[in-house]
Amino acid sequence: MSKAVLMRILLALTLVSTLVLAGCGGMRDSRANPANWFGKSKSRPVATASSETVNPLIPEREDSIFRRNKAEVYEGTPVDQITDMRIERTSDGAIVRVTGLSTREGAFDVRLVPNNKDSRPVNGVLSYKLLALQPDNTPQGSAVARTVHAAEFISTQTLAEARTIIVTGGRNERRSTR
Repeated sequence: MSKAVLMRILLALTLVSTLVLAGCGGMRDSRANPANWFGKSKSRPVATASSETVNPLIPEREDSIFRRNKAEVYEGTPVDQITDMRIERTSDGAIVRVTGLSTREGAFDVRLVPNNKDSRPVNGVLSYKLLALQPDNTPQGSAVARTVHAAEFISTQTLAEARTIIVTGGRNERRSTR
């Protein structure tokens, strides 16, 4: 096959595919288009049980999972290992991002809890503990399944007083010094 014949075939295929693609525009309103199977959404009024206005996005009870009770005590335990710590500068401070490895799968509610009073540096050292709620009855699982992440924002004023940031886990700690 010569180059000229090959070029004619490619040109014909390109022309045919362009025409087919352009013809698909008429299908957008068709019932054959899967995006139209459920139709457009329609607004309907909702009957309320009471006459007073209720916002469904605001929970009725104060002790729901969305609003933490102020007297709540956090019962997290230290995450086994701290595998990575990064400090990323922002316009008004920094974000400390920590990756840890728990002993078992299913760790949740992971937090960086400050060791220092009022989250202020002591002698230039700002220290945190990586804690999580960790169930005892789950399998150990792979390292990927046990990986947890947490982050904490530090203001520019607090950073000005800190020379070292330390994050402590169950078996190790990570430290960053400037």
